[in-house]
Amino acid sequence: MAAGRVELTLLGQTLTVRTEADPEYVRTLARYLEERVGTLTKSGVKDPMAALTLAALDITDELFRAREDHERQDGDVGARLGALIQMLERIAPAPPSRP
Repeated sequence: MAAGRVELTLLGQTLTVRTEADPEYVRTLARYLEERVGTLTKSGVKDPMAALTLAALDITDELFRAREDHERQDGDVGARLGALIQMLERIAPAPPSRP
């Protein structure tokens, strides 16, 4: 897919983003970020840049935690598969090798 341009308004500023992603997806990301900033603003953060920075940190924290959970789940699945293979090998040993 060729790179396109998407115009966004974030915190009252218009930004043009070059991206290969679907424009509506990029707009969805911007809306999500605006919502997170709005939540912080309603909770008392007055400075828009501070709210944007805090929202970015919070979203990054969520991303890192999700990655850790995913890696842990992958490890759990691998360990379970290994245990199942060992049980199957004990129950049904491999056939004897041919000479």
